[in-house]
Amino acid sequence: MTRILRPALVVLIVFSLLTGVAYPLLVTGLSRLLFPAQAGGSLIQRNGQVIGSGLIAQRFTSPRYFWPRPSAAGDGYDATNSGGSNLGPDGKKLLEQVTQRAQALRRANPDASGPVPEALVTASASGLDPDVPPAAALWQVPRVAKARGLSEAAVTALVNQYTQTRTFGLLGEPRVNVLKLNLALDALTSSAAADVESGKS
Repeated sequence: MTRILRPALVVLIVFSLLTGVAYPLLVTGLSRLLFPAQAGGSLIQRNGQVIGSGLIAQRFTSPRYFWPRPSAAGDGYDATNSGGSNLGPDGKKLLEQVTQRAQALRRANPDASGPVPEALVTASASGLDPDVPPAAALWQVPRVAKARGLSEAAVTALVNQYTQTRTFGLLGEPRVNVLKLNLALDALTSSAAADVESGKS
């Protein structure tokens, strides 16, 4: 019996150390060395303070900001409770939600032309998608520009600047990270205000 158990225990311990300790440490070390930002959670800082992650959506409700997709994660945008609404495309509840969201978006952005983009009325599978399609960001330009006192051309240019193309030119779709876009919007507004103040002096 001992002759059978000893090699089995040795193999168990060796492979537990290899796959449970050595391999995870090696992969973690390599990822931190080669991709430090991504391995650290793609954290975004402003003035030295972490304000979010480029991988997780945040709630924005002010008309001065671009809004992300709706979220069904917990109470909305809850990173500890990721998940979709699980509502079927033929379900009455989903139709009601989409209709209510579209009407609210129209009221908040009456100067926008064209239909409300689908991404702004339907939640993603995770409820935490940090990106929206360029069309969903551009549709919001009139509201944001008006609330900020900026020209629509300036805000549109900012959206185009922060539009990411397909990864390697093949994977995914063009997208705009809402948090990064809103931070750039704050910086643009601050810069415009500074220019006005310097013009007065």
